[in-house]
Amino acid sequence: KISILVFVDGYLFSLNRWYINDKTPSSFEKYLILFSLALIFVIKYRDKMNKLIVDAANEKIFLMIISNEDIYNITHENSKINYERLIILVVDFLKSKGLEIKDISAFYVNRGPGSYAGIRNSLSLTKAIHLANKIDYYCYSFKDFSSENDIKYENIPNLCDKFKVKKNLINPIYIS
Repeated sequence: KISILVFVDGYLFSLNRWYINDKTPSSFEKYLILFSLALIFVIKYRDKMNKLIVDAANEKIFLMIISNEDIYNITHENSKINYERLIILVVDFLKSKGLEIKDISAFYVNRGPGSYAGIRNSLSLTKAIHLANKIDYYCYSFKDFSSENDIKYENIPNLCDKFKVKKNLINPIYIS
């Protein structure tokens, strides 16, 4: 609940018409402006907490969006055609959920071990998006989380934090 103080200046008991001039002290005005800007920042920051997980190292191309409220995922056939269309698959998936690339706050990409072509294409996609939109990315491997028992894709952002996976660093693990 927000209360705003308004100081009133007027002539209540005069024969003239009664009028009101609202006067906000300058010190209060400053805090009101700061509060408004902080509130706008929090709302914008909260709205952009969408994380995208890209895993093309395994048998299927796996994409997952983790937003503030929901988790969405989709899989595609792991084929040369889909590797060439990877950015189109990502953009279409985002559009289907009412999002754009600029709405993503962080990318999580599987760096292997796995398919050479899948890892190379997903890392290239992530690096290009990072360069164009300044979105941070994390290159993880399931080997990074070897001490965890039950690894799920929706836990990858938390696991990257827990195991201190460095952001914006590419170090792929290929198997032929």
